[in-house]
Amino acid sequence: MEEFRNIGIIGRLGSKKVVETVRRLKTYLVEEGYHVILQDRIAEIMPGHGMQVSTQKMLGEICDLVIVVGGDGSLLGAARALAKHNTPVLGINRGRLGFLTDISPDDDMEDAIQAVLDGEYIEEQRFLLDAEVKRNGVSIATGEALNDVVLHPGKSARMIAFDLYIEGQFVHHQRADGMIVSSPTGSTAYALSGGGPIMHPKLDAIVLVPMFPHTLSSRPIVVDGNSEIKLVIGESNETYPTVSCDGQKHIPCAPGDAVTIRKKPHKLKLIHPKDHNFYEVCRNKLGWEKSGAN
Repeated sequence: MEEFRNIGIIGRLGSKKVVETVRRLKTYLVEEGYHVILQDRIAEIMPGHGMQVSTQKMLGEICDLVIVVGGDGSLLGAARALAKHNTPVLGINRGRLGFLTDISPDDDMEDAIQAVLDGEYIEEQRFLLDAEVKRNGVSIATGEALNDVVLHPGKSARMIAFDLYIEGQFVHHQRADGMIVSSPTGSTAYALSGGGPIMHPKLDAIVLVPMFPHTLSSRPIVVDGNSEIKLVIGESNETYPTVSCDGQKHIPCAPGDAVTIRKKPHKLKLIHPKDHNFYEVCRNKLGWEKSGAN
């Protein structure tokens, strides 16, 4: 198990409860002798904190562990910044569902954190997706996502016509509101609401979920995680669609553009408490029946 001495803290802005949890976490870690580095944005609203400050991007270079206080959206942003540094990330849930941020900010938070710092944790490797948009064969924009890359109409309500290629092989021509290309991590997010399957995080696979397709026979497709996926936006489209990465970065596209999506070489090192159970998380977050058969 790794030794964590330099610990970064990232907090979601706009929440009084997040700031309270960050203060409590900072105080505990300092009292226990750890070196704490605060993300600059959360540090700005905590005057008199007395801690070292760093950008989110730099935290990956100077920290042994980064703790994210917020919801899954906060962790998504941290994942994209920290994955290339192989920095372990631990989440304290101050959001809603909390599939990724799984330590509760209750009275036992310090005990749960200390157990992780003592080496009692589970480590998972989660892969990210790289997206590239090309126009006339020239790259115009790139993005990355832990959950999903989504082609959608943007502010328009029109359908999008596009062609799907997997590993260079033509799959089909599609008319739909768009396409969700999701990692296993993202299968419990937007892809799930679109009718996609729940995928265990350890799977090396990508799921493609069409959004309100024009044909009833169009269904989600699960492909190998190393597949190259290409969406070619039809030249005749009147809509100028958008590609969104984790719902946080948005790339405007035009008819004729090609969107290529593939697995990112760097993975997120996600830390869970020792008792973490993916199926228990699904039961709790998705309201599945909790009792077993008698």
